[in-house]
Amino acid sequence: MVAGYLIKPGLVELRQVATPEPSSGEVLVKVMSALTCGTDLKAFLRGHPMIPMPGMFGHEFSGIISQSGNGVKGFKEGDEVMAVHSAPCLQCRFCKKKLYNLCEEIMLTKALGAFAEYILLPAAVVKQNLFHKPSMLTFEQAAFLEPLSCVVHGMSGLSIKKDDKVLIIGTGPIGILHLLLLKLSGAQVVITGLERERLALAKNLGADLVVSPSGLAQGINVFTEGMGVDIVFECTGQLDIWESAVSYVRRGGTVVLFGGCKKGTKVTYDTYRLHYDELSIKGSFHFTPRDVKKAYTLLNGTLNVSPLISGRYPLEDITVALEKLSHGEGTKYVIIP
Repeated sequence: MVAGYLIKPGLVELRQVATPEPSSGEVLVKVMSALTCGTDLKAFLRGHPMIPMPGMFGHEFSGIISQSGNGVKGFKEGDEVMAVHSAPCLQCRFCKKKLYNLCEEIMLTKALGAFAEYILLPAAVVKQNLFHKPSMLTFEQAAFLEPLSCVVHGMSGLSIKKDDKVLIIGTGPIGILHLLLLKLSGAQVVITGLERERLALAKNLGADLVVSPSGLAQGINVFTEGMGVDIVFECTGQLDIWESAVSYVRRGGTVVLFGGCKKGTKVTYDTYRLHYDELSIKGSFHFTPRDVKKAYTLLNGTLNVSPLISGRYPLEDITVALEKLSHGEGTKYVIIP
C-alpha cells in the first residue's frame, strides 16, 4: 500500500509499504477520507512528541473494512465505518478510576497512519470506539468523529445553559467545533482569531460576536456589560493566551485550557483573582469512550460539520494542504488516498 511518511519537519514522503494483516480482534480499514488537524500541522512544522519521525501519521479518518481478524464481532468485510484512533486499556490504575482519557497505555497503543491507503485498528479500538457509518453521513463528515470527541470531552461537566456567554479563543477547526456545539446549547458566543476567513466562517455559523484580538477586551466588556463571560475556551495552545484567558471570565467563571503547550513551559496567574473571584481553571486532554459515543450521536443528528471542509487533495498532495494551513488558509482539508 501507499502511505504518507513524515520524515522530518517540512518533509513528507510517499512510501510503498506492506499492507498490515489484522491479528485477533483487529480490523484493517481502507481509508476513504482522512482529515488534516492541528496536531498534524504541529508535527509537520516542528515535530510532535506523540508522532514519531520518520513514521506514518494522520489520525482522523473513515473508511470501509477490508479485512477483519479472528474474534471480531459486529463488523465484517465491506462495512462502512468510522472510528477514533485510540481506546483505553481498561486495566491500568487510571482506567480503574474511570479516568479513561488518562489511561497509561492510550498514547502508546494508538493507531497512526490515516494518510495512507489502509489503517490497522487495534482490538481495543474495535471493541470500544468503532462504529458503523450511517448512510446519511458522507465519509468526510464521518472522519470528524475524533476531533469532535475531543471537544465533547472538554465541555463535559460544564452544564452549559441557554444564554450563557462564552468566549472561544482561536478560530481553527477545534474552535469552530466548539462554536457548533455551543450554539446547539443555546449559548451566546464570542470568538476571536487572527484569520479573517475563519472569522467570517464563524459568523456564518452563528457566532454572536467575532472580533480580532486587538478589540477583544472592549468587545467582551460591551458584550457582557462589564461582567465577563461565563466560560472561556482557550484553543490556541499559546502561553501568552493561556495567561490572558482569565482576563475575560467573570467571577465564579471557568477557563478551559484546550490547546496544548510544549512540555516544561509555565504560566503565571494572579492568585488574588483565582482565590477571591473563585475561578475554575480546567485542563482538557483527549476523550473517553463515552465522549466518542456522544460525538457519534451528534454527527448522526443535527450537527453539520461540512462547512469546516476547505478543500480536497489526493494523498500525493498532502504537503500542499499542510502548507496552506501553515499560512492560515482554510480550516480543514480532506486527504483522499
